[in-house]
Amino acid sequence: MWRLRRVAVACEVCQSLVKHSSGMKGSLSLQKLHLVSRSIYHSHHPTLKLQRPQFRTSFQQFSSLTNLPLRKLKLSPIKYGYQPRRNFWPARLAARLLKLRYLILGSAVGGGYTAKKTFDQWKDMIPDLSDYKWIVPDIVWEIDEYIDLEKIRKALPNSEDLAKLAPDFDKIVESLSLLKDFFTTGSPGETAFRATDPGSESDKPYRKGLLGELILLQQQIQEHEEEARRAAGQYSTSYAQQKRKVSDKEKIDQLQEELLHTQLKYQRILERLEKENKELRKLVLQKDDKGIHHRKLKKSLIDMYSEVLDVLSDYDASYNTQDHLPRVVVVGDQSAGKTSVLEMIAQARIFPRGSGEMMTRSPVKVTLSEGPHHVALFKDSSREFDLTKEEDLAALRHEIELRMRKNVKEGCTVSPETISLNVKGPGLQRMVLVDLPGVINTVTSGMAPDTKETIFSISKAYMQNPNAIILCIQDGSVDAERSIVTDLVSQMDPHGRRTIFVLTKVDLAEKNVTSPSRIQQIIEGKLFPMKALGYFAVVTGKGNSSESIEAIREYEEEFFQNSKLLKTSMLKAHQVTTRNLSLAVSDCFWKMVRESVEQQADSFKATRFNLETEWKNNYPRLRELDRNELFEKAKNEILDEVISLSQVTPKHWEEILQQSLWERVSTHVIENIYLPAAQTMNSGTFNTTVDIKLKQWTDKQLPNKAVEVAWETLQEEFSRFMTEPKGKEHDDIFDKLKEAVKEESVKRHKWNDFAEDSLRVIQHNALEDRSISDKQQWDAAIYFMEEALQARLKDTENAIENMVGPDWKKRWLYWKNRTQEQFVHNETKNELEKMLKCNEEHPAYLASDEITTVRKNLESRGVEVDPSLIKDTWHQVYRRHFLKTALTHCNLCRRGFYYYQRHFVDSELECNDVVLFWRIQRMLAITANTLRQQLTNTEVRRLEKNVKEVLEDFAEDSEKKVKLLTGKRVQLAEDLKKVREIQEKLDAFIEALHQEK
Repeated sequence: MWRLRRVAVACEVCQSLVKHSSGMKGSLSLQKLHLVSRSIYHSHHPTLKLQRPQFRTSFQQFSSLTNLPLRKLKLSPIKYGYQPRRNFWPARLAARLLKLRYLILGSAVGGGYTAKKTFDQWKDMIPDLSDYKWIVPDIVWEIDEYIDLEKIRKALPNSEDLAKLAPDFDKIVESLSLLKDFFTTGSPGETAFRATDPGSESDKPYRKGLLGELILLQQQIQEHEEEARRAAGQYSTSYAQQKRKVSDKEKIDQLQEELLHTQLKYQRILERLEKENKELRKLVLQKDDKGIHHRKLKKSLIDMYSEVLDVLSDYDASYNTQDHLPRVVVVGDQSAGKTSVLEMIAQARIFPRGSGEMMTRSPVKVTLSEGPHHVALFKDSSREFDLTKEEDLAALRHEIELRMRKNVKEGCTVSPETISLNVKGPGLQRMVLVDLPGVINTVTSGMAPDTKETIFSISKAYMQNPNAIILCIQDGSVDAERSIVTDLVSQMDPHGRRTIFVLTKVDLAEKNVTSPSRIQQIIEGKLFPMKALGYFAVVTGKGNSSESIEAIREYEEEFFQNSKLLKTSMLKAHQVTTRNLSLAVSDCFWKMVRESVEQQADSFKATRFNLETEWKNNYPRLRELDRNELFEKAKNEILDEVISLSQVTPKHWEEILQQSLWERVSTHVIENIYLPAAQTMNSGTFNTTVDIKLKQWTDKQLPNKAVEVAWETLQEEFSRFMTEPKGKEHDDIFDKLKEAVKEESVKRHKWNDFAEDSLRVIQHNALEDRSISDKQQWDAAIYFMEEALQARLKDTENAIENMVGPDWKKRWLYWKNRTQEQFVHNETKNELEKMLKCNEEHPAYLASDEITTVRKNLESRGVEVDPSLIKDTWHQVYRRHFLKTALTHCNLCRRGFYYYQRHFVDSELECNDVVLFWRIQRMLAITANTLRQQLTNTEVRRLEKNVKEVLEDFAEDSEKKVKLLTGKRVQLAEDLKKVREIQEKLDAFIEALHQEK
């Protein structure tokens, strides 16, 4: 009974399966049920006809795997007929469920394998960017410290864009579905596999019982699973290979476009974030400038490094310590776009421009640093140029051009002297660049003959630095074979370890070059013998000098987005645009700085030790004063000496002024005033002649002579104070400087123009006075007159002695002889003296008959003379006679003061000449007093002011100080100071560099 119940239940299960399949297309017959289900005898089914199905060895036609070889399935023999004991429907249900599970497992394994293999192939097609990791700036690796990652996450591409890069899982699922149908169902009325095998023993009864049924079911399930796994693997492999062969090229193109699109999108996102970061940093720096945080900002690293380079540029390495600190050296052919590239990096048009003309005439060191405002300033100037204003930009370009022309010496075209310029602004990459004059091939008209060699020497001097980064600029719009700079760069850096190659004007190159692969060869350096660390392509505008930096940048980005160079993978996205170039150059610059700066610091420490040892051995007791310190010391000494002029006593000033003035005017007084007046016959004529000549002299010459004497006296006193040795404290190293200061101060000083007018009035009044008040003044006048006449008499006797030769004593004692001319003069003198003895009151001039008489007398003695010789001899002889007579008369006037008071009434003695000399003496005293007052009250102070101005000018003139303060001691102290300064700045920079790390 229980067996019949089981059979009935199984029949109901089968009927229910048929009913549930009624919703499908067609009808599901019992033939489509499992073999085990069909093998059971259903006594309640009226249409059941038990028959042995025919064996079929092939798959159905609709399957896509009809050509796949499958081994024949060998099913266990089943005995057909009435089997009342095999009514076990739970086993059949479990078999169906197990079959479905293994089919799904096999499909998942095959699909996963295919997906993994496709993913590996795509991964291999993506280029390896690890070699270009150095190009990515440090800020990218530290981006989480400066940029809000939440904003980046929101700005990243959405899942739809990323899904395009994933494998097509829908097609894989479709293929697996076909595979599942292939193993499970066939066309209506047929089965996937036949229930019998020709090789099976159909007449042999199969084991009866529940255990045998289960074993049979397990074997069949295992065989089905094995076939399914094998078929799924073969199908997956075949399908992937076929699909890859068909769409391999399309996928590569698609991936390249998607990769380029993703890179450009990331570039735009990064630019937007950098712009936001720049604005935020600008606000922070502006707050710091306003003192909101009340703290002093430290110098930036690049500013500290630039100061080190500025000191090194002025340092004359006398101890083989060369400047090997890194900087970016921008070299290129003339008009290759060097200046334009540098302006794009600096984000401002700061250099003078010209069409085809050489504009860069000297090296320009540009220090780029970050700051709140976009400004530029020179090292030696405090003026800031606002780079956001066109007026300041024009002024800056004009100033750079003026400095270049000032550096160029006469007869030259270029100069090695460096112009130092600092450019600050938000978002600028920190680095130091040196723009060099463009390399030329031919010297044109208007250039110096050695221009080409000078440019080569300047470029080599900068590039031979083993730590200098060479930014080689090549014009892409001209033939590469015409380049000169590539050969020069390959000589300086043959292995390309510190060279970055930049191809400019790529837009013109792509338009003009017929073969795009030629541009790729230029970028990769295959057309040159030069090797490089990196290759870049940039666009520097459309050739219009009025274009703004922002317009050029937009044009550059638009060009590379549509350029075939990127679409055909000739260029990578990181190799284009000046923005990527500046990031790469900055990163390479700081990498080189970190690698070399400590070694340079050690070399300067060794140099400092050598210099200090040399100083201790040569100058153990002297301070180490450099040229500037020595100049300050000399300046203080000079100012002290100028102040000493104000401490000179009035008496000393008046004495030296009176003496100097009489020495200047004595000749005029004796020769032009006294002697002509003394030739008159009476006192009235004498006084009249004296008054007239004194008036003329006072109006025309005397005030000017007095001012000249005063100015010369001031110079002499100033010079005496300047050159007077100070004993042990005197340092001869200042002598040249003091002499130069004195000469320049005297040259600049001019006496007050109103001094002559006031002196003229004073002198005229003094000479008009004839009243001698006391005997002391009378005696002083006589003494002054005697000194003046004796000095003139002595000069006259010396003149006569030179005229007639030595007398008989000197001839006998010193063995000297007279010449023929001296003999004639002596004979003429003797003849004229005889004439004066006969007439002691002879007038000053000889008459013509007297000259004839003298000549005849001399001829009678055999002496031939000329009348002019007689006159010259007479002048000296009569002068001596007159002076002797005047001295005798002066001696007689010593007791004539009494007669003078009575106006020489009832007296034959007349002393008008004494009164004349008293008037002259009094005029000299009053003039000296007036000049002394002008000196002490005005001129000394003006001279002191001039000296200060000269010292200030010398302090600003480095060449003048080098010329005036020289010597081994000065040079050694100068080198020692600079080496110490360099070492201190390097140590501070290294410490800040470590702190930033």
